[in-house]
Amino acid sequence: MPNPVLLNNIDHAAMRVIPTRGAAYGDNVMSALTWPDEFRTLQAHYPIVFQQNGEGGYDALALFGFQPGENLFLTGDTWDAAEIPLSIQRQPFLIGVDGEELMVHVDLDSPRLSREHGEPLFLPQGGNTAYTERMASTLRAVHLGLQGARGFTAALREHNLLESFVLDITLDDGSDNRLAGFYTIHEERLAALDGAALERLHRAGHLQAIYMVLASLSQFRALIDRKNARNAGTR
Repeated sequence: MPNPVLLNNIDHAAMRVIPTRGAAYGDNVMSALTWPDEFRTLQAHYPIVFQQNGEGGYDALALFGFQPGENLFLTGDTWDAAEIPLSIQRQPFLIGVDGEELMVHVDLDSPRLSREHGEPLFLPQGGNTAYTERMASTLRAVHLGLQGARGFTAALREHNLLESFVLDITLDDGSDNRLAGFYTIHEERLAALDGAALERLHRAGHLQAIYMVLASLSQFRALIDRKNARNAGTR
């Protein structure tokens, strides 16, 4: 569990963040939260699916692997994709909300924190470094993106456009694998929507996001190829 505290230039004056990618820094994850504003860039690299979030709603996820703790894009300190979801990039920072004010918190238990290595968070005079300002902007984008995602997934549910799916895969080594517990867009129901419903989705900005999700499903083939290459020891 994260151990967040409000970031400040007194208690954390000497704090640095290691930006390197790697399993040791928590990047060995199967998926990451995403939202419609990111779909256009992420769909070129990752399948985008949905998962129930335990609060009666659904979250959009970019998939990196087929089982917990598996990131097929991660090799050593290299993340093999041109785009990394902002929910990964923002670590080890979290956003806190006090009324309408957004505040930067840091996870004190994150392995990315150091006093000797990485990006400094504060200038000698106490001001924020460019890195800290960039992370604050990233957190704002995450916050706004997740807020917007609620309306998107609500629209999907309103039109009954989410369906569960199971993906059964036989890998090159003969092993059988199953991906389950996720949802995607029901294409037949989408095609059956009348013009008024499509117009509402379009005006809300949801229709483009829906098509980006559908386009992302072609990345399952590439993800399977990565899995086969990982099993064969070539990646």
